[in-house]
Amino acid sequence: MRLVSFDPLRSVEIPGAYPLKADSWILHKDKIIAADWLLFPEYWQINALVYGLKKRIFPNINSYHLGHNKVEMTRALQSICPENFPDTLILPSVEGVRAKILDHFCFPFVAKTIKSSMGRGVYLIEDHEQLEKYIRENEVIYIQELLPIKRDIRVVYIGDSVVTAYWRTAAKGAFHNNVARGGTISFEDVPSEALKLVERVAAELGINHAGFDIAEAGGHFFFLEFNIKFGNQALNEKGIRAGKIILDYLKKTAPEVL
Repeated sequence: MRLVSFDPLRSVEIPGAYPLKADSWILHKDKIIAADWLLFPEYWQINALVYGLKKRIFPNINSYHLGHNKVEMTRALQSICPENFPDTLILPSVEGVRAKILDHFCFPFVAKTIKSSMGRGVYLIEDHEQLEKYIRENEVIYIQELLPIKRDIRVVYIGDSVVTAYWRTAAKGAFHNNVARGGTISFEDVPSEALKLVERVAAELGINHAGFDIAEAGGHFFFLEFNIKFGNQALNEKGIRAGKIILDYLKKTAPEVL
């Protein structure tokens, strides 16, 4: 199987993956055309690679398009499981948007930038001053109810199944649960209902590589977001080799190229 990777760090465990820099891909078009799979391209590459050159990519086009920003992600999740998504407003940053927000939500609530990960661009809004600052700095307004949680669940989905899941708990006094922001992890007593929810939704949306963040509030599960490129620290702690899982999935998906 001929593989080209645009992210060598993520494919280091995949034997034979030839590394290429994304910004020099056009200089190596012959190698790209000859490849059976292209791994972890940048988002700006995918239209040319998939629609232009008709190449297979991993993660797949569904994962890229739906995970591109929180607006695309939210609308997709709301379309198939609205009962598993927090109350959310998505609005343009125009005159009157502040009033619309405060007609719908009371302080405190959560505000997010539509393109962010690792907890960056996620804000706890507790007063008018914080809200005004957020509105000034964002063209697209994304406001979400604040769920009564102290931790959340990261569910790692690769290929066509969940490979691991763990609780993420914020550092003392912190708002963000993300490991990159000092959160701690625990693999104990992760509810099977959360895993089943992710498996169902990932299959329905056709996503094949993502870290889903799930909140449990009042015995009910809510999607917070998902990221198609996620950290491997927890996988490494569990001795899970993501590269092998990806390679086995590629072989199963396209056995004709073996």
